[in-house]
Amino acid sequence: MKRHAVLITILFALTVSLASVSAIFWEFYKLNKQQYIDHIFTKYSVITQIYRNHQQKNHSEIMLDANLAVYKMQITKNEEEQNCVITNGKILKREGFESLNSSFLIDGGGIYRKDIVTKLRATMIEHKQGIYFYIQTQSAGILIKDGSLKVYNYLSMFYTYITIFLIISTSFVLVLQKLRPLIRLRRKIALYGDGNMDISFKTKSYDEIGLVSNEIESTRQYVNNLLESRTLFLRNLMHELKTPIAKGTIATQMLDSQKQRDRFSSIFTRLENLVTEFALIEEVTSIDDKRDFKEYRLVDIIDGAVDISMVDRSNVNIDISCDTKIMANYRLYSTAIKNMIDNAMKYSDDSKIKILLLNDELSFESKGQCLSNPLSYYIEPFTKDNPSKNSFGLGLYLVDSILKAHGEVLAHEYENGVNRFIFA
Repeated sequence: MKRHAVLITILFALTVSLASVSAIFWEFYKLNKQQYIDHIFTKYSVITQIYRNHQQKNHSEIMLDANLAVYKMQITKNEEEQNCVITNGKILKREGFESLNSSFLIDGGGIYRKDIVTKLRATMIEHKQGIYFYIQTQSAGILIKDGSLKVYNYLSMFYTYITIFLIISTSFVLVLQKLRPLIRLRRKIALYGDGNMDISFKTKSYDEIGLVSNEIESTRQYVNNLLESRTLFLRNLMHELKTPIAKGTIATQMLDSQKQRDRFSSIFTRLENLVTEFALIEEVTSIDDKRDFKEYRLVDIIDGAVDISMVDRSNVNIDISCDTKIMANYRLYSTAIKNMIDNAMKYSDDSKIKILLLNDELSFESKGQCLSNPLSYYIEPFTKDNPSKNSFGLGLYLVDSILKAHGEVLAHEYENGVNRFIFA
């Protein structure tokens, strides 16, 4: 999920935006429709005034029709149509009220005012795209169709909503389209990290992502040039160092004094070992992928390490199941184990080492004194406790570098006179 955080964020923003716009338009639609209904409902006051005058003055039906026709209204006289509208029509608004009409009369006591209160109920009904007003009194009711009023039309608002919806959706689609080069760039960077040094990041685009891609391409070319220069330098250096060492070793054999021959042979052997360890360090630090990592039986790697360490096998106790397998670079991992064996042979009290699995972690146990410094001191290059030992102080540094390339670390424990180094 973290790998697609930007995409998920954009989709979340799109969903929230569209949901918010939809909710706002829905509320606006309801408010606008209610305002429209409230506005056209005010026409009932004209109808009730005409209808009240008709009842009070006893006008004829023709006069009532004429008065209503002035406002483009007509009485629905067909009973079947009346029942259909009243029964099946949609009630938009209904309101009940009292109508007060005052008149002055003369009798024997003089002039007096007579108030007539009429209870009315006005109902606005929508039926088959028409607007009807149903006016009810205590004794009668009349259904009037208004020809000038039309039902609420939501199409204009709907078109506006669809337009805004499409604009927002299109904007997000364009944003996603702009992110596609970023996805391709991420894949290319992953391939470059896996060791494909020839992949190109160059692009013709000049937007922000294009500028980043072109900058990465420039950096890639610079890094490749540095790596090529470094490789060429190291190869030449190794060659130039090994040639005089080989010549010196041959020349040593021509010395007359055995003591001198032994001394110079020891010097050139140490130099050759130093060059070999430098080459291993260079290989470990420059490892950039795991294509050389394969599954091996752990006992096979340990046997190979014992062979190249050239120690007496009786001094190495291996307690490892034959079924235990690991993913590793065989040569580097066996070199790390070989260095641990050499370290035990030099510094243990009895020149013996036990190799076993401890909580599924490879452990090397040997009797001896506890380390006088923290382990972090010994995994630095050219550090050792006893300078007189035949060592350059690169052994544990090389082991630590190899383990890091395998996603492991070197740990140390001391218990009951036993030093325990662990590949954790």
